[in-house]
Amino acid sequence: MARTISEDNLRKLFGSLSRARILVLLFAHLGRKFYQREIMYETGLALQPVQRELSNLVGLGILQKQETQNRVYYQIDRESSLFKPLIEICKFAPGPGN
Repeated sequence: MARTISEDNLRKLFGSLSRARILVLLFAHLGRKFYQREIMYETGLALQPVQRELSNLVGLGILQKQETQNRVYYQIDRESSLFKPLIEICKFAPGPGN
């Protein structure tokens, strides 16, 4: 039987609570694009950590970034070599707000 991974253990695994919360949110809504302020609101994180981690995750090839006229959107890159292992980890994490 699979056990839920605590937020503290996710922080330890990913090295950052911000990174863990962002990944859990985006993997919980595969295919959906989020803009930065939505991610801030949904994760309860401040602007600076969200900006830093989004940049890191794009740089690692885990997220796709799409710029429009007024907003920049982010979503999970399903073609990333890390997609399968990360989805397996994130599916056992408590969702945003839990």
